Amino acid sequence: MNEFLSCDWGTSSFRLSLVNKADFSIILSVSSDKGILGTFNTWNETHGGQAETRLSFYLAIIRENLNALEQQSGRSLEGIPVLISGMASSSIGMIPLRYQELPFSIDGSGMLSQFLQKTIEFEHDIFLISGAKSQNDVMRGEETQLIGIMSETLSHTGDLLFIFPGTHSKHILINNGNVTSFKTFMTGEFFDLLSTKSILHAGIEKSGEPESAMDIKYFEQAVKEGATTNLLNVCFRVRTNSLFDKLTRKQNYHYLSGLLIGAELAEIVQNDTIGIYLCCGRHLKKYYETAFKVLGMKDKVHTFPAEEVEKAALKGQYKIYEKQIKR
Repeated sequence: MNEFLSCDWGTSSFRLSLVNKADFSIILSVSSDKGILGTFNTWNETHGGQAETRLSFYLAIIRENLNALEQQSGRSLEGIPVLISGMASSSIGMIPLRYQELPFSIDGSGMLSQFLQKTIEFEHDIFLISGAKSQNDVMRGEETQLIGIMSETLSHTGDLLFIFPGTHSKHILINNGNVTSFKTFMTGEFFDLLSTKSILHAGIEKSGEPESAMDIKYFEQAVKEGATTNLLNVCFRVRTNSLFDKLTRKQNYHYLSGLLIGAELAEIVQNDTIGIYLCCGRHLKKYYETAFKVLGMKDKVHTFPAEEVEKAALKGQYKIYEKQIKR
């Protein structure tokens, strides 16, 4: 079979893609707002939390989207395996799986998963991938991206730090081919809360990437301040920047972003022995590359092309699937 179905089922969104496994290009894709949280709540409301109905309820959501894909493609997709990662294996997912504990191998062999054979009701094999945990942290999805973005050309010896920016940025430490620790930074969520729901929001206007010289200047200034100053104090400068007409509302947007990214990256500056790999999409690439340059770390950071990062989850799903169905 030259294709597989990739399901990325997040807290608030659902995406199902038909993927060409030769180059991991997406042939067709459908998405909806039927995320795991909404699906779980609807199942609870309509089925009273009856455990025996849970899996079939979630499979109906997948079947609905499969039908949409078949209509797009004009052919049957029967028999093509469905590989699922993300929140589908969580406590509110279709089948709750325990987390993989540290350490685990980045070759895909160590991830916890569950295989469901196709049935008359659902004519696709399902491969469900769990997340990972440490003593005080968890992740679901980034471990699959990490496995997907690793290649034979990357060194698997020594300490490597992989950074996945986002709503909950992940910093994942690899030692000799095994994930040994990771940390979550709520950078994106804090930015959203502060810029839309706090007293700071009146002085902020959403903007695109920093492009003008002044946008970049204030972003760079804020990165330095965020990395070296108490964040709870320095964030209030967003307010006074507006009150004293020091910055425009769009400049304040970039300033706040710089403060939070600087705070996220602060401890990395202290470690000179780690190879750093930045894995982010197009939207955040310029922010993080600029921040590393400001912090004097530009030459120590390898940035993956955005197109590689965008395919990482697909590659990771298939690598884990291929490793585990052969064992």
